[in-house]
Amino acid sequence: MLGLLLLLSDIEVPSHPAPVEPMPPIQAGAPSVNAEDQSIQGRKRPGKQRSLPDLIDQTNIGAIHPPPPEAFSDDEFPVPDRWRLIQTLGLVKERFRDPYHQNTYKGDRPLIKHPSWLPIKGEDWFLELSGVSDTVVEPRSFPQPVGAATTQNPGSLDNFGRASTNVFSQTFIVGAGLIKGLTTFKPPEIEYRVALAFNTTYATVSERGLLNIRPTVNPSHRLSHFVGVQELFVDKHLRNTSDRYDFMSLRVGIQPFQADFRGFLFNDQQLGVRLFGNRDNNRFQFNLAGFWRLEKDTNSGLNNITTAPRKDYVFIANLFRQDFPVVGITSQISANININREANDIHYDTNGFPVRPAVIGNIRGRNYDVAYLGYALDGHIGRVNLTAVSYLALGRDSNNIFTGKPANIRAYFFAAEPSMDFNWVRVRLAGLYASGNRNPYGNTESGFDAISENPQFAGADTSYWIRQSVPLIGGGGVGLSGRNGVLNSLRTSKDEGQSNFNNPGTILLGAGADFDLTPKLRVSANINHLWFENTKVLQVLRNEGSISRDIGWDVSGAIIWRPKAIQNVVLRLSAATLIPGAGFRDLLTTRGRDKAFYSILFNPILSF
Repeated sequence: MLGLLLLLSDIEVPSHPAPVEPMPPIQAGAPSVNAEDQSIQGRKRPGKQRSLPDLIDQTNIGAIHPPPPEAFSDDEFPVPDRWRLIQTLGLVKERFRDPYHQNTYKGDRPLIKHPSWLPIKGEDWFLELSGVSDTVVEPRSFPQPVGAATTQNPGSLDNFGRASTNVFSQTFIVGAGLIKGLTTFKPPEIEYRVALAFNTTYATVSERGLLNIRPTVNPSHRLSHFVGVQELFVDKHLRNTSDRYDFMSLRVGIQPFQADFRGFLFNDQQLGVRLFGNRDNNRFQFNLAGFWRLEKDTNSGLNNITTAPRKDYVFIANLFRQDFPVVGITSQISANININREANDIHYDTNGFPVRPAVIGNIRGRNYDVAYLGYALDGHIGRVNLTAVSYLALGRDSNNIFTGKPANIRAYFFAAEPSMDFNWVRVRLAGLYASGNRNPYGNTESGFDAISENPQFAGADTSYWIRQSVPLIGGGGVGLSGRNGVLNSLRTSKDEGQSNFNNPGTILLGAGADFDLTPKLRVSANINHLWFENTKVLQVLRNEGSISRDIGWDVSGAIIWRPKAIQNVVLRLSAATLIPGAGFRDLLTTRGRDKAFYSILFNPILSF
């Protein structure tokens, strides 16, 4: 009590406080100031614009102004570290394992001290640590090619044998970011980031020659390990371009990038340089990026920096405009260029299978230059959510795999997913069209293929067709479609192979729904029907006169459970089946004459 009295005695109170004048009454009819009306110039409220209520006139005779600053003490009590004041007062106790309350290791408070060997100077440096455990348990079935030299089962000397396989994959990702700047309201001044992934994969199959080119080496199972560098970049803030922190930044190193809203064209973590920023109160965003593609580990799909990068280069320029052409829609225009110079390269994957050049057609190396011109939109029109992506591919291929001569590339792609929310239910439709090659022996290749697709569309990896790689020729050879991809591209590998514009194309129509039964539990269901756009290429490769376009029905369902109602613990269980159509059966009649193929995925993800 004595200390409190002494403290109060030190406070100086003006002996003659400034007089307080009554506030003049508000004049009738004077315009009122509404905080909601003081929006950024040119912005509109989202949703339907309703008329405002009539102006209310009011008087407040005798109201007084707030006290002037002179009425308060000008003494200050400096706080040396405002970030830790709340902990000093005992309101929050920091715990390393708690990523939700204030945590120094999650970037909530700046570092007090930092090691001298770090490339940082000054104050306001934040450390952000992250860790992810990604587990995959995946029983599945698909047509497994066999041959006289590899099969060990009587009656399996046909093209395809028993279909069942199993995969277990465990990936641990550890990451760290060092960030300078008060990023609550402005971009960081500089950021250093690194992320390493440690993967162990165990796979079993029913036939020989699928897991390794030598059928006597682990004929039915494979255990592999790999460490990949998934992020390693520096992000430098170049300048602010407005008082609302429109900015321009430069990022150099291994970094994630997605070329469109759903990852149809390029969705990867590659070595590159990216200039990006925004303008006009964030109405415009832009990217100028160039990537030098790294080799991937075959079994884990992680970046392999122990080998030289590929002679495959990607250049991307895109521009986003919010509320265009209508309020609620963001539009994107883009120009993407893929330059490949691997005609003289011979590359085998980790398991010994050839991937460049592909074992298809004349089996000769290829160079190609292709430009993808795109327009995409994402957002909502009223209650209808809408995402749509379109591309036109134009370029030149040095070797048509059927003629051995140069060919022009002229292909196109379109996909759309409208949806609508009804309380706790979202209903979705999906449509996709990728052109196919109608004349394999012509001088134009019209089958659309992407650079490195990973589409979040039509059920994504819950879907059988998107999740699984369906083979066409030989174990480890060319596939109809690639893992985590929707296109029938006839390439050896999405990660290690080359794009192929001599393909049958893809058509997909589907419907689905998401049911948020509780804040912790979501159930999803999807049904898709798939076709080849044109089967001329398949007829030539298989030397068959007639192959149906019908691939079949893809039916899937998933349960996503967040037991703590947070994204740090997510458990997902999905199941899918492919009911083959006439075209699939024409190409892939299996030993057991399978009426359906299945894919089951259990995927717990733990994050810090």
